[in-house]
Amino acid sequence: MALVGYARVSTLGQSLDVQKEKLEAAGVDKLFEEKKSGVDANRPALKQCLEYLREGDTMVISRIDRLARSAEDLLRIVRELEDKGVTLRVLDQSIDTRDAAGKAFLGMLAVFAEFETNIRKERQMDGIAKAKAKGTKFGRKPALTDEVVASIRTMREEGELTVPEIMSKTGLSKATVYRALSAQE
Repeated sequence: MALVGYARVSTLGQSLDVQKEKLEAAGVDKLFEEKKSGVDANRPALKQCLEYLREGDTMVISRIDRLARSAEDLLRIVRELEDKGVTLRVLDQSIDTRDAAGKAFLGMLAVFAEFETNIRKERQMDGIAKAKAKGTKFGRKPALTDEVVASIRTMREEGELTVPEIMSKTGLSKATVYRALSAQE
């Protein structure tokens, strides 16, 4: 029965030292670590850790947010651990899934985390709606303004330039130049 640690930080500039110290103090036998965003589904060290764990082992993390991207992701990982006969210990939140209270607390944290994410999304959508109502435009500015279309037409008609020459002068793609030329028809 091994204690297997997993530590993760989101960016390359962050340090794993604090998590590693906590996990080593907890007595982990093996430690998996990575610098990857939690939003990134491709976390190789987490995958290796989950594959390494065996029945009777305990996975140890410093905080829940180091393990999962969302409540759904957390519950998926916890189910995978349970299916393998592995328990989960979260040091900072004093969670241990060996008992019913730990499992219940973990479930509540997952629900609250998902609730917080949903509220954040709603606030973001409200902000976007307000900005749009004020006339803010989102996305890239269009490459083909009326002036650019007129300029491309003039180059083509007066200078008898080829499409590649127009592309070179304007820095626009072939498709954009043809779109401008077809707009005259």
